[in-house]
Amino acid sequence: MKVKTKSKKVNKAWLDQHVNDPYVKAAQKDGYRARAAYKLKEIDEQLQLIRPGDTVVDLGCAPGAWSQYLRRRLAPAGAAVGQLHGTIIGLDILPMEPIEGVHYIQGDFREEVVLAQLQAALAGRLADVVVSDMAPNLSGIADTDAARVTHLIELAVDFVQHHMKPEGALVVKLFHGSGYNELVQLFKAHFKVVKPIKPKASRDKSSETFLVGMGLK
Repeated sequence: MKVKTKSKKVNKAWLDQHVNDPYVKAAQKDGYRARAAYKLKEIDEQLQLIRPGDTVVDLGCAPGAWSQYLRRRLAPAGAAVGQLHGTIIGLDILPMEPIEGVHYIQGDFREEVVLAQLQAALAGRLADVVVSDMAPNLSGIADTDAARVTHLIELAVDFVQHHMKPEGALVVKLFHGSGYNELVQLFKAHFKVVKPIKPKASRDKSSETFLVGMGLK
């Protein structure tokens, strides 16, 4: 006799939700590698962050959905291939399948050799926009996870101090809960305008949200 365990029920519930998710279906239809593309799309459309000709750095870019959106956003006709009006540089410690027009660097940008590759790709320019979908492997221990999330966001904020134009914008993913208010204060200390956004594509049950900082102080 088969016994249904709680974990199997949870996994089946998640799978059913995933398969029936309208954003999952849209990603399959539109050729995006993940539904996450629509989160950045909504943020960008709301705030008009990304413009043709921009240089954009995508931190934690794998599997590539945000880079795919950026590539289409900077294409004259929103195309996934062909002409590109701008520069996209993606960084991640994980491997990523190539995306036409995206300069991908695998490694940790805190390491000198990786930073040198980034600076070579920037070719003397500063980024107009930096987006970060970086997230740690969550342990389920609230304080530990909050510390890991905070560390990644602090890295992103430090990164833009050196590699983004003063009038540029930073988009980061974070989670409501322990440490959230402190991260909002961190953004307010470094940016002229700070906007928290919960895109419709971010699941209601998820504590995931996004912070946008515009204009370095």
